[in-house]
Order: sequence, then structure tokens, then C-alpha cells
Amino acid sequence: MHSNNYYDGKAIINILLGVTGMTDRKDQLADTVAGTRGYEEVVDVFIEASQALNFAEICSDVLEFLPSIPCRVLDAGAGAGQNAAALSRMGYSVVAAEPLPAFLDAGRSTYGDLDISWVQDSLPHLQDLPDPSERFGFILLEGVWHHLDDEEREWSMARLSTLLIDGGICALSLRHGPAGAGKHVFPTDGPMTTVLARRYGMEVALHLADQPSKMSNKPGVTWTRMVFRKEPAGAGSDA
Repeated sequence: MHSNNYYDGKAIINILLGVTGMTDRKDQLADTVAGTRGYEEVVDVFIEASQALNFAEICSDVLEFLPSIPCRVLDAGAGAGQNAAALSRMGYSVVAAEPLPAFLDAGRSTYGDLDISWVQDSLPHLQDLPDPSERFGFILLEGVWHHLDDEEREWSMARLSTLLIDGGICALSLRHGPAGAGKHVFPTDGPMTTVLARRYGMEVALHLADQPSKMSNKPGVTWTRMVFRKEPAGAGSDA
């Protein structure tokens, strides 16, 4: 990852808050989000497998960090919608952002009766959320970070910080090992992710490294589970 001096954290935050220098790419989203490459070849299989997963099992390490209800929650990179659905059933009001139309449609179709706002959008900018001024108490990134390159991770962490309320939680998983269906992947690193989060005003609440995959058909794959809490403004961010 780039050195701390490569980016101006405050400038990035100001750009994101002002939505300046960002173009409307919604119509081209499926073509330009590189992290979706490969999934178009396994759409049906992926949807079936994903919607069969148990949120309480897959995300068991972050359950204790879920905020009190009521709370607005963002599932960024929602895939086929199973995690958004689980959070909605718990009583949260959920925004599910997913760049691949086939996955988004599957989520809407399967979980259309739940209180979920479905939006075609993605990191690093997440510029098409229903309410640009809205802030969230909890943001989930499950199986997303390894699809972002270094520069995208920088912008993503800055954007996540702007989307969280003070004290809000961001939970993310880092995948290690051979690529799966997605073909646009990059190595992930827990300590470097911590450095990046701290640059944008978040502190580590959980860091579990070398966790085995909870899916039996993923040989050689391990995960790092991380939870970050946004510090109040002026509480020591190095951005």
C-alpha cells in the first residue's frame, strides 16, 4: 500500500463531502466496476449459494458490535442480499448497495417484502445512495475489500468515515488465498488496513487474523475479521 504521505487525507474527505471531481457513472456502473469481473460467469450459482448462507454464522464475530435498534445500516457490496435481509429482520432499516444488476435484482426479488432500500452503487465513492446527507450507525463490507486496489481502498476508507455517525461501526472482512469467482483481486493486510482506518478517524475494535473459511469448498482461503469504530471529530485522526 502507498505510504502515508502519498495521499492528502483532508483533501480526500473534502472532495467526498462536496461530491466534487466525481462524475455520474450510474449508467456505466456494471461495466466500470472492475471488482465484479468474473461474477457474471457464475450468477445463478453465486446467488443460490449466497442466499443459503446464515448471517449469524458467517458474521458471528461482529454480532456483538451491532448497534441498538432503531438504526440505519449500510450493506456495501451486498451481493445477492442475504446479509441485508438478515439485518432487516433484526429490525434495522437497511440500504443495500451492489454494483452488479443481476445480484441486485436477485436481492429485490427474494427479499422484496423487507425494509431495504436497494441501490446500484459501489465503493470507492458510493455516490448514488438514496439520501446523500444520511449517516449510518453500522456499515458492513463482507467479501469486498480484496476487490479494491490500493488507491480504491484509500478512497473507500475516507468515504466510509464520512458515512458513519460518531461512534458508528464499520465491519469488514479481508480475504486471503486463491481467487474465487471474482477475477479482480488484490492481497489484503490487516495491519495496513488498520493504518488506513486510523488515518480517517477510526479505531480498531476487533482484529481477528487467520480465521478459517466458514465454507467447506474454499480450500486455502482464510479471513481477517475487522471492526472499526469512528471516533468523534477531533479525537486524534491523522487525516
